Order: sequence, then C-alpha cells, then structure tokens
Amino acid sequence: MSQPTTFKNYQRESRLFTSRIIASTVIVALMVLLLLGHMYRLQVLEHEKYRTDSRENRVKLRPLPPTRGLIYDRNGVLLADNRLTFSLEITPYQVKNLEETIARISKIVTISEKDRQRFNRLRRQYRRFDSVPIRINLSDEELARFAIESHLFQGVDINAFPVREYPLKELTSHVVGYVARISERDLMTLNESEYSGSTHIGKTGLEQSYEQVLHGKVGVQQVEVNAAGRPIRVLSRNPPQSGRNLYLNLDTRIQETAMAAFGEHNGSAVAIDLATGGILTMVSKPGFDPNLFVDGIAHDIYQALLKSPDKPLYDRAIKGQYPPGSTVKPFVAWAGLSSGVAQFSGRTYCRGYYTLAGQSHQYRCWKKSGHGSVDMGVAITQSCDVFFYDLAQRMGIERFGKFMSPFGFGQKTGVDLVGERSGVLPSPEWKRGAFGQVWYPGETVISGIGQGFFLVTPLQLATSAATMATGGIRKTPRLVAHTQLADDEKTRTPVPAETFQFKMSAGKGHDQIVDAMTMVVEGAGGTARRIASDAYRIAGKTGTAQVFTVKQGQRYDEDKVSKYMRDHALFIAFAPADKPRIAVGVIAENAGHGGSVAAPIAKEIMDAYLLWGNDDRW
Repeated sequence: MSQPTTFKNYQRESRLFTSRIIASTVIVALMVLLLLGHMYRLQVLEHEKYRTDSRENRVKLRPLPPTRGLIYDRNGVLLADNRLTFSLEITPYQVKNLEETIARISKIVTISEKDRQRFNRLRRQYRRFDSVPIRINLSDEELARFAIESHLFQGVDINAFPVREYPLKELTSHVVGYVARISERDLMTLNESEYSGSTHIGKTGLEQSYEQVLHGKVGVQQVEVNAAGRPIRVLSRNPPQSGRNLYLNLDTRIQETAMAAFGEHNGSAVAIDLATGGILTMVSKPGFDPNLFVDGIAHDIYQALLKSPDKPLYDRAIKGQYPPGSTVKPFVAWAGLSSGVAQFSGRTYCRGYYTLAGQSHQYRCWKKSGHGSVDMGVAITQSCDVFFYDLAQRMGIERFGKFMSPFGFGQKTGVDLVGERSGVLPSPEWKRGAFGQVWYPGETVISGIGQGFFLVTPLQLATSAATMATGGIRKTPRLVAHTQLADDEKTRTPVPAETFQFKMSAGKGHDQIVDAMTMVVEGAGGTARRIASDAYRIAGKTGTAQVFTVKQGQRYDEDKVSKYMRDHALFIAFAPADKPRIAVGVIAENAGHGGSVAAPIAKEIMDAYLLWGNDDRW
C-alpha cells in the first residue's frame, strides 16, 4: 500500500525563519549595546581610575628607609655604627619558579643551607611583593659575578643597605643593646607606613628604648619600571629623614676599666655623676657580641648563650635582684635617726648574736665573738649586725619602710632603659600580696641588715649611694645626655634627669653617717681599709649577701659550697667624701666579702673618673 504524500508549509517556515532572524538581530544588538556601554564605562566613566591603574603599573612608589642614628659615648667614641653592605634579594611574586631560580643563583653565588633557612623564615614574615634577602654581605667578587648574569634573573636584585655594627661588642652590649630583623610579632604593633622599607628594629638596650628617636622618618620615590618590573628611571624623590644620634653620659674608658676589674668574677657595677645624674659606667658581666643578632643568630649559638650558667644575655645592672646585705646599714641608721628611734651616740651591746624577747632563735653577727658595746658610728664602720638587728626591731617594719623608701629602694629608678626591675622593699602588705602570708617579727630583724626579702638592683645601689652623698637629693639616672641630628649643633636636645629631694629631720646625723662611712675605708677597724687613697677620701660601705640560708647552729664554709652558691660581694661608695662627684654601686657574684673584691672594683672606677682624666694611658 502506498504512503500518503506530505506537503511542506512554506508560509509557516517563512514566519519561523523571520522570527529567528529578528530574535538574533535583537540579541546581537543588545550585545553590541552592552559592549558599547561597557566601553563607555571604561573609556569615559572610569577613565581616571584605569588611567591611574595604568600609571601605577608603569610607576611604582618605593619607600626609602631612613638611615638609623648613631650612638656615641661622652668622648665621641662610636658605640653603634652603620656599615654599608650588599645583599642579593628575591621578590617572590615576580619569580615563576622559585626553587629553580635559587638553584641557578647558587651556581653563581654561594647559597648555604642557613641562607635558605633564613630566606624561608623571612618569606613567611614579609609580604609577597616585598624583596627577601637570599644572601647578605656579598663580596666584591660575588657582586661582579652576579652583575654579569643579572639580566637572566627576573625578580632578583642586588640592594645596598646599611647594617648595624657594634665596634665594642661585649663591652657595651647590655647598655647599647642590638637591632634585629622585624618579626611577625613586631608587625602586629608597628605603624606600617612608618616602617615601610625598614627591615630592622631595636630589640634591647638603648636601641629599643630610643627606637623612635634613632629610626628617623621614611621617604618615598616614584620609579618608572618596564614590563618585567625593573626600574628604568626615577621620576621624583622625597628623601627620608635620618634618625637622631645619641650622645651618652657613659665613658667607655671607665666601662673598660670596670669590666677588667671584675677579673674572673661575674657581676655588675654602676657609677653615677652626682652633678647631672648621668650614668658614667654600667657594666653587666659577662656580656655578649650583639653583632650576632643583627642578621639572625645561628640556632646553636643562641642556645649556647641561653644555656650558659653565666647568663651572658641577662642585664644584671637593671634586672638582677640581690640582697643588699650590709650596704643598707647607713640608710637604716639615717632612718633610725630621722624617725627618732635612735641617737648617733646611743649604744648597743653585741655579744655575737641577737635574740627577740621570749625566743631562743639566734640572729648571728658576722663576728662570732661579738663587737661589744658599739655606737652607731662604730656599728657602721665595723658593720655590726646586732646593732642593726636591734635598730630595725625597734623601728618596726612600717617605719622602716617609710624612711627607707625615699632612697629609692623597692621602686624603679626610671632609667632610660626598658625592662628595669623594682627590687623589693619588704613590708607586711608586700608579703601578703606575694605569698598570701602574714609578717613575722624575725623578718623585720633581718631586713635591718639587708637580708630576707630585701632585694636591690645594682643600679638602685648606685642611686641610693648618690642620694646619700647629696644629702637627700635623688636624680633619675640617665644614660643619654642629649640627642641631635648629625653634625648639627642647633638640633641638640638635652635629656635631663628628674630631681627628687627629701629632708631627714636628723640635724647633723647625715654628716656623722658620712664620717662613719669614711672610716669604713680609713679606720683601723674599717671593712674596706685596703682601698684607702692618699689622693682623695672615700665614703663607703661593704656588704656580703647570702645566696642561701645557713641553718641555725651551722657555719658557712666557702670551701664546701659550689661556686654559684657562694656569697655575693657588695660595695657602695662616693668620692671625694667631703665634696662628692661620683657614686658607685658594685655587686660581684659569688665573690665572698665586699671589702676584698667589690671595694677594689669600685676604687678602680673612681680612680678612672677622678684621677685619670689627663693620664697618658688614655
């Protein structure tokens, strides 16, 4: 059977074709309109934006880090310098294959494993469009080799920049401190705009305390670059402002003398100019080489410094807290006179120990046989413990603290260094807060000879000695004398010391105490008579501080204890005794008696300041 014939509907197909043409035309027209609208937005409405973007692709703003200020001692000796060095740096976002690039670089310039580790560590700290050093301190030969091949390395550049250098190394390590690379922790607190382009920041010492003064202000330059991001020319330049230089009160000649005087002993010595409050020397022994930290210290070296039993990284002068021992006795005496509890001529009988009423515990005097009947002058000169046990007990801990506080005990001196500790001037309130315990009468007794909870820093010792020397005038100790821009006297800005003054209502008590302190050095029974000088008179006081408590009925035997458990040797002094110019505080760790070790150290410091100014050895 045949199939039926099918006829096409040409009229319907024509209408369908026409409608499709119309729809396609409309779609194309809409797309053209959309494209024209987008072009209008780009070319007209957002012309300025994209012109700026285009310009920024061609013109880069590059920060110009300022030159860090220098640090000098009082005689112009350079303590912190800037040395120009060259580094090979990679900008990660401009490099397609980082590992391959480093491998190629290592064929031209030596890249050690430590260099790679530092590079990877810094990459995590920096932004990806910052340049990161892969090699620092390039030699002239290395510079020349890479310069020949530099066109083959996109995103790799040689940069010149100043590196901090500390010429005196250990001698001023704790005072000056050091700078190191800006860390992630630093970035959390830094003002990014102020440190654009800067890689280092002060970490310790004056480098940290005066960071804002030393750093300066960042500059900026407009640089035209090619498609590879390499500079073609500088379009404009707003130069950075260099940091201000620091000029210290510190005398490195005295610093060197003091450091050498410690010999085999560790410890700290501080000397203060009484006229200004300026710190003439501030020794913390041992020191360390701050240059090791500037570009990242090796892990093994850092661990060796941390684990050393001598603690070379520890700034003893402002952070070390020690029992002051008998060095506080002149201050306790003046407090006793001012509080009305004691008279200078009043006598106490020393039989070698002291007991509280109704108790059998014996608080021993350093002299086992006792000093017999002593007045205040003899008690200071011969350092009789029993006299000051009794005086402290009669004063009571509240009056004791009230009259000892003005000398600066138990409070920060306000020195221009970060990290100073306050020491401890013990009191019932302090003990309750520190230990949650009540105060006992025996703790008042031993406070009278600078033991128990009583703690001081070497800087506090020197400051208290200075306050005694001036009759109650306490100045804030200062390391920095003034700041100024390089070679511009007109920009000099002094750093003055604040002055506090108090008056003890003791009549001539102060002069009598100073006389007794002079007899400590000059008297036949004086505990520091070995340092007596024909050139000038010294007023001083020795001290010996226990590292551990000796049990009742036992005696301390230096030969039977380890080095680090031996007594500390202390000494305070000022000179000349009649017209004081310098005050000194010395603590020699585990060195025994103050008169035999600490006092000679103080004497060499005072000689260096008072006698050797015109000496040929300088």
